[in-house]
Amino acid sequence: MTDATRSVPRTSWREGVTRSDSDTIVVEAPVALVYNGISHVVMMATPADLEDLALGFSLSEGIIEAPGQLLDCEMQPRDKGLELQMTITNQRFAALKQRRRNLTGRTGCGLCGLESLEQAMPVLDPVHGDYSMKHSAIQKAAAALGGVQSLKQDTGGVHGAIWCNTRGDIELVREDVGRHNALDKLLGAMQQGDHSAEGCLLVTSRASYEMVAKVASCGFPILAAVSAPTSLAVQQAEDCGLTLLGFVQPGRQVIYTHPQRIIEDI
Repeated sequence: MTDATRSVPRTSWREGVTRSDSDTIVVEAPVALVYNGISHVVMMATPADLEDLALGFSLSEGIIEAPGQLLDCEMQPRDKGLELQMTITNQRFAALKQRRRNLTGRTGCGLCGLESLEQAMPVLDPVHGDYSMKHSAIQKAAAALGGVQSLKQDTGGVHGAIWCNTRGDIELVREDVGRHNALDKLLGAMQQGDHSAEGCLLVTSRASYEMVAKVASCGFPILAAVSAPTSLAVQQAEDCGLTLLGFVQPGRQVIYTHPQRIIEDI
């Protein structure tokens, strides 16, 4: 077992036969993100790669603008969960305090605390990237997903986010019970620079507008999802210049925006 998994007893029934044994399940725990002593948000997350989550979330939500503005990060266990105690620069902390409410809503839970439609649909900076990927490269990465998601193999209960290079080789993987958390963990891990500069982000979920916003805010030009995109995701991707793919499955993928970056195999 790891901090991300737990063993629990179970009773299984299959075709009339009952058996008692144990199962490995993924851990879901409250994780509070605290900036300069002020609690910002509590999310349900898998307690693995939490430093990556802290950095990726801070960047993708615009709390900091560069990795160096996150000065320190310490994980503190609490009775009912974990705290990520972060220190950010005074300038970014002042900007954070000026926000009335710090998060836009998530798909399915409303847009709590927003005062205008403009806040709900922020204008994203243009995404640049003049490289291309072959269809076969994205298919190669998608086919390899199951083999690199160790938590999913153990528990069957997590989302994954991966970075693959333009050849389709998977270079980084992060997993979490939450699809946004998995993506933030990956975006945080990518700040270490231990990956190719050109490639594609692939997520094992649908592509909603906040997934597009997170990827675009970190400057990556290609996002692929194994499930469907939403209308806002397509609109956001089109407006900011991001190439968005959906329904990435064996033998199939659909390009919704800026298809010039995805080329045929020759």
